[in-house]
Amino acid sequence: MKPSLSFQYLQVKRAMLFRLSFLLPLLVLFFVSCKGLKTAVFDQYSYQQAISIKVEGLSLMGDATEAYVENEEDVRVFLLELDKIVEYEKNKPDNAVSYAMWQAVANEDRNLLAGFFKRWRDKGQLSNVFIDEAKLQISESLDLIIRYEANKNKTNETNILNFLSAN
Repeated sequence: MKPSLSFQYLQVKRAMLFRLSFLLPLLVLFFVSCKGLKTAVFDQYSYQQAISIKVEGLSLMGDATEAYVENEEDVRVFLLELDKIVEYEKNKPDNAVSYAMWQAVANEDRNLLAGFFKRWRDKGQLSNVFIDEAKLQISESLDLIIRYEANKNKTNETNILNFLSAN
């Protein structure tokens, strides 16, 4: 009787191992995929700073019809605020999308906020037509950040990623 009992025991053990061999990879895949979906939680400071940067930046852009040297200190102070938010976003966990967008906005070599102020500095003064067109694009980029900070969902994330790849 003993040999048959151990045979049944081995069959049950094999069946359990077989099931476990399917279950274990599924559990690993589940936990790995959840880790990849992590996004920074809502941050009131980031949201307020994004709104502040937008309002102050667009207002300062309106002064670009004047000579840059007359506004140089205001631009310097504003760009320092922009650098602060970029640094803040860089150090938040699970925040790659927001950080990438802020980097683009603060990059002088791109046609966004810091790039606008670089152009103003280089040209000395800008036309109303150019300023109005630049405001539309920069406003759009900052609205994307504001919407993403307010509601970190897949749609808003995709909108930012599409904007970054197109600009």
